[in-house]
Formats: sequence, structure tokens, C-alpha cells
Amino acid sequence: MYDPKPTRYPFPEITDRHYLVHKKNRGIVFDKDYPYIDESKWFLFRRAVVRFLCLIIGCPGASVRQGLIIRGKENRKKYRALLKGGFVSVSNHVHIWDFLSIMRAFYFRRPAILAWDKNVNGEMGTLIRMVGGIPIPRGDVRATLAFERAVLGHLRDGMWLHIAAEGSMWEFYKPVRPFKTGPFHVAYRAGVPVVPLGFSYREPKGLWKLVYKQAFLTLNIGEPLFFDKNLPAREAVEDMTVRAHDAVCRLCGIDPRENLYPPVFHNDRRIDYYTSEYGIPPK
Repeated sequence: MYDPKPTRYPFPEITDRHYLVHKKNRGIVFDKDYPYIDESKWFLFRRAVVRFLCLIIGCPGASVRQGLIIRGKENRKKYRALLKGGFVSVSNHVHIWDFLSIMRAFYFRRPAILAWDKNVNGEMGTLIRMVGGIPIPRGDVRATLAFERAVLGHLRDGMWLHIAAEGSMWEFYKPVRPFKTGPFHVAYRAGVPVVPLGFSYREPKGLWKLVYKQAFLTLNIGEPLFFDKNLPAREAVEDMTVRAHDAVCRLCGIDPRENLYPPVFHNDRRIDYYTSEYGIPPK
């Protein structure tokens, strides 16, 4: 499979860290009183308008910009009735707006996505919130409990939640980084399956190289994965983390045994497999 081998992005030393720099902080406090799942009529109206515009303009535009192809649509159709009971999807996170591609893949479901709190507080925060972004609170136990109640209620109501299991976005990075177990704890507690998704790359050819400097994206939809109910909770979550990571690797065209990283995150360091220089941090 094609590897873009990007050098323009300052990939951090630890695989779950972020490198984006936000120029704006809107000062929103994500505490126990924050509406992580906002069901107010005004919010739902605005979100419906934005969702409509995304589906008719944003998602097609992003698909053209990313050269997107969606594969595995038969799995979406085959398990559509099952997914009505709620599910968590996980994927590698390789483009700043790859969630628009995921929205297009599951256009028939209202999306929600766990988001870095600094993204929601940044210059694009309103849009992120309107497309389904749910900020993850930090350093506040009561806020975390309120967040968990909202997310679990969302899933138990038969809804869809997408989580970037690698923990951060590294643009056009090919190896699948280790997955954090948090997304699978959420799915286990909510009693819903996990749908693996994988972004792989295609090399632009001919005149397309003048427009696409990195790569085309292919979004591959896998079959739902189910927890092993014969295992204790912690072991079931660990088992699912490994199986989901293996599934995403395969969807990306990578043999899990040959992937550079282990499946479960333990403060893993970046592996410089083709260069030691990964771009200059933005000012």
C-alpha cells in the first residue's frame, strides 16, 4: 500500500500527543455543568442546519479535496439494522477533517465524535461542536463523571459515537499507532459493538500530482466487533482493543504482525522509520 511519508508535520515524540497549535482560546469551561450532549432546541436546530449543509456541500467538498473513495459499503448495509442499537466506531486519525469522510460513510446516522478540548475551545470550535464534537474534560473528576454519563446515555439511546483511538491526529501517517483502551471501556459499559474503520492512501498520478501534494484517501469500513462476554471486564476491553487495532491495520492494508507499533498504548514513542525530520512546528 502507498505510504506518503510526510515530512511537513512535526509529529510528537509520544504517539498520542498533538502538534496542532491553536491561536484562539474561547475560554469555555468544560465542567460538570457543561452540556456535553446538548439537547436544547436551539442547539439541535443549528446542528440540523449544519448537518444538512455538511451532507450536501461539506462532505462532497471534503471528498473531492481528499480524493476520497469509500470501500466496505456492503458492511454498512449488511449490519444497518444491528447498528440501530448504537455503536462506537474507531479509526486511525490521519487528516484534520477526516471525520467529514466518516460522516459521509454513515450519512444515515446523526454523528457524535469525542474531541480534544483545545479543539473545541479553538478557532474552529463552534463548527466542531455543530458536526457532533464532544469535548473531553481534563483534571476535574466531577466533569469527567458528567461527561461519561452523557456519552453512555447517548450510546444506550441507540446513537453513534466515533472515537479516534490513537488519541490524536497525525496527517498522512501510515503506520497505525497504538490504541488507547478508553474508547473500548466506553463501548463495553454501553453494551454496544465496535465498528473498525481504516484510512489508507493512494498515490496521485499524472496531473493530479499538481493538485494533491500528499495522497488520496480511501476509507475502508469493517465488520462490527463484539466483546467476549466470557472474559472479565478488564480482559474483555484489552481483548477488544487488540482485535480492533488488528482490524484497522488490515483495513489499511497492513499486516498487524508487521505494523511498527503494538496494539495497546503504553506511552509509546514515535518510530522514525524513514526520517528523523518531521517538519517544523507551526509558529
